Amino acid sequence: MTKYDPASTHAEEFINHEEILETLAYGRENAHNRKLITELLEKARKAKGLSHREAFVLLSCKEDDLNEEIFKLAKDLKHKFYANRIVLFAPLYLSNYCVNGCVYCPYHGQNRSIPRKKLSQEEIKEQVIALQDQGHKRLALEAGEDPINNPIDYILESIHTIYNIKHKNGAIRRVNVNIAATTVENYRKLKEAEIGTYILFQETYNKENYEALHKFGPKSNYAYHTEAMDRAMEGGIDDVGMGVLYGLDSYEYEFIGQLMHAEHMEARFNVGPHTISVPRIQPADDIDPDDFDNSLSDDMFAKLVACIRISVPYTGMIVSTRESEAMRNRLLELGISQLSGGSKTSVGGYTEHETKGSDQFELADNRTLDEVVNWLIEKDHVPSFCTACYRKGRTGEVFMGMVKKHGIGNICHPNALVTLKEYAVDYASEKTVANADMLIKRELENIPNPEVRENTRENIKRVEEGQRDIYI
Repeated sequence: MTKYDPASTHAEEFINHEEILETLAYGRENAHNRKLITELLEKARKAKGLSHREAFVLLSCKEDDLNEEIFKLAKDLKHKFYANRIVLFAPLYLSNYCVNGCVYCPYHGQNRSIPRKKLSQEEIKEQVIALQDQGHKRLALEAGEDPINNPIDYILESIHTIYNIKHKNGAIRRVNVNIAATTVENYRKLKEAEIGTYILFQETYNKENYEALHKFGPKSNYAYHTEAMDRAMEGGIDDVGMGVLYGLDSYEYEFIGQLMHAEHMEARFNVGPHTISVPRIQPADDIDPDDFDNSLSDDMFAKLVACIRISVPYTGMIVSTRESEAMRNRLLELGISQLSGGSKTSVGGYTEHETKGSDQFELADNRTLDEVVNWLIEKDHVPSFCTACYRKGRTGEVFMGMVKKHGIGNICHPNALVTLKEYAVDYASEKTVANADMLIKRELENIPNPEVRENTRENIKRVEEGQRDIYI
C-alpha cells in the first residue's frame, strides 16, 4: 500500500488513493454527527482553515441548520479575507491544435470535425486590442498541447507581443498562463517572461479514471501532470492556480483530492495555491456531458464552493462564464473572488475573424464585460482590474502572508477602486459610470488607514486628469 505523505514529491503519495477512500468513509459516517460538525465549525471560525478530512465532514453534513451555518461561515470568511472585491479577467485562446487524447475536450487530437486555428502574432494583436477596448487588463492565455504548433517559444513570443500592445488607454498588465505541464526549464522561461499565475487543471485526481480519460499524448502521464505545480514552483513561479473539471469523477473524490493538493503545496513550499478554480463540464463539439455520469447539482456545487472557502480561506477562487448569471451570483456570496467577463472560448473569438466552431465549451453567461461590471456594482461588489501585486513583488508567500493577516484593505481595496475609476472613465456605459462613481465614493470610506484613504482619493483625481496605471 502506498503511504500518504503530503510533503512527498511523488503524486501517488501526496494525492493518496487510500487516504481519499478512508476520508470518504469517515465523512459519510459522520454526516449526522452534530457534535463533531459543530466543533469543526468552531475551529473554522478561527480562519486558519481545515484539513481535507475535516472539510469533507462539512461537505457530507446532512443537518439542515448546520448546513446553513456552513454557508454563513463561508460568506463571513470570504469577506474577512477578500472583502467585496471581485477581480475580472478574460481568457485568450491562442491555438486549439493539440496532440492529447482527452475525451472530455473537443480539442483532442482525434477530433476531425473541429476547425483548427493558431493565431499569428498579428492576429494576437487584433485580439488584444479588442480585449483592451472592452476594458480588460488581465488575461489568461490558453493553448492546446502541441510541440510543433504550440512550442514554448510560441507562448513566450505571444506573451511579449501582448505586453507590448498599447492601444488608446489600454494595456494588458498581467498575463496568466494556462498551458500543459512542462519542464522546470520552461517554467523558468515563463517566469522570466513575467507571467502572473501559472494555471493547470488536474481534470481528475482519480489516477485510474485519469488514465482512462486521457487515451494518448503527453497528458496521459498522471504523475508528470500532477507534479507540474512542484516543477513550476521550482522554476520560480510562486503563484500557481489549480482546479478540477467537476463531472469527470465523483465530486466528493475531487473535492478531497483538490484540498490534498493544496495541503501538499503548503507542506512543500509553505504557500498554498494562489487560486482554485471550480469548472463543471459543459457541452462542446464532440462532447456530451451526459456521457460522464458524475453530475453535480447546483445546490451541492454551492456547498462545495462554500466548503473550499472554509478550508482554504486565504486562496482566491474562480468561477468562469461556464456558469450562468444566476449561479455566479449565488457563488459570489460563498467564496468566489475572481470572475471572467465578456469571454470567448474560440480561437480568434474577440474579433469578426474568429474561427467558427472552434469553441472549447459552451458559455452559460454571454454578457458583455460592461454588463458584468454593472451587475457586480449593483450587487455591492467592487469590480477590480488591479494587477499591482505581482509587479510589486507581492507574490507567493508574501501575498499569502498579506492575505492571512487581512491586509488587503489598505492595498488591494484602494487599487481596485482606482482601476474601477479607470474603467469608468475609459470604457464604461453611462449607467455603469454613474453606478461606479457612487460605489467608489462609498467604498473609499471602507479603507481602514486614513492616510491610504486620502492617497486613494488623490489617485482617483489623477485618473480623472488622464493618468493611468497608478497603484500602491
